[in-house]
Amino acid sequence: MTLVRFTGNPLIDRFFDTDLFDWTSKNYSRTNTTLPSVNVKESDNEFSIEVAAPGFDKTDFKIEVHNDVLTVSSEKQTENETKDESERYTKREFSYQSFSRSFSLPLTADGDKVEAVYDKGILTVSIPKKEEAKPKAPRAIEIK
Repeated sequence: MTLVRFTGNPLIDRFFDTDLFDWTSKNYSRTNTTLPSVNVKESDNEFSIEVAAPGFDKTDFKIEVHNDVLTVSSEKQTENETKDESERYTKREFSYQSFSRSFSLPLTADGDKVEAVYDKGILTVSIPKKEEAKPKAPRAIEIK
């Protein structure tokens, strides 16, 4: 008699094999704080970092460059309180959000000219490249 392994319903197996139940490892750091998603791009003239942080205000962010390390951090605290004396209840909700992300700047980045813009929930940090790192146009060499 040959034993055959029971495979069950493949649709159910595929559903449970996905990362649906593993979302905590991707959306939380080791300290159980939510980290925003980040895009890092490079063009001919600059490096760009986009941080997805909806619901923040531009005053909530702190951006620093120290020893060729760019650090983007934020700390936000909100508090809402509802009182109804006729029903004798009080509801108080508060939240605290903070994150910090650090990026090592390459030697070609000019850390003294970093600029940032916060628009529609996206913080964009632009780090220009040093002049000597930018691509130069080809030049013709005269033959003597």
